[in-house]
Amino acid sequence: MRSPYGLELIENCQTCRARTNGFFCKLNPNALRDLEAVKFTNSYPQGAVLFVEGQASRGVFVLCQGRVKLSTSSSEGKTLILRIARPGEVLGLSATIAGQPYEVTAEALHPCQVNFIGRDDFLRLLRLHGEAGLRAVENLSSNYNSVTDQLRTLGLAGSAPEKLARLLLEWSEDGEPSPQGTRVKLGLTHEEIAQFIGTSRETVTRILSEFRARRLASLRGATLVIQNKAGLENFVGG
Repeated sequence: MRSPYGLELIENCQTCRARTNGFFCKLNPNALRDLEAVKFTNSYPQGAVLFVEGQASRGVFVLCQGRVKLSTSSSEGKTLILRIARPGEVLGLSATIAGQPYEVTAEALHPCQVNFIGRDDFLRLLRLHGEAGLRAVENLSSNYNSVTDQLRTLGLAGSAPEKLARLLLEWSEDGEPSPQGTRVKLGLTHEEIAQFIGTSRETVTRILSEFRARRLASLRGATLVIQNKAGLENFVGG
């Protein structure tokens, strides 16, 4: 079945051909069967908000397709993007387990398929299946490490160019080789990239122009091309 947003929906976790190492993807058949009984599958267009920072947690969102940006905002309206969630991740996990409001805002970067599981059903699933509980701990640990890495980039890098270089190198790990260099599909504006490293859109635009002039990296539309990874690493080291 195809969604209104062009996605070929994955309707059954047990027969899904896109299964990864995500939270539920490697669970045993009994746990997957119980998951099927309580999940609600939805699709979202680009820009849709799954939940908002401060909103009472209703349950978890298992990302099956697409990518979702997770951000937090200050009382002055400044936004910091913490990370990009990929297929297989569970969003809203810590808030749902603790019964606290969502700590971040989750917004679809691309059309997404998401399986929603209400809080009571999710906690019951964890109690019934120890493997699911272990997966929850692993997921929480992974999220913690991701936020730590983001804080390291923001706090320890000496300048905005170094912060951006570190971020581009991190994104390049998900890229594909091409004659021009490593290509990464981003779909992020200069403003959103600025929100990753705590600077202004104008600063990001200027630094990207410098990187392009040095043939280190360039952003063309929604595609990032790392032309000289070693040179970018040397730039960071300097």
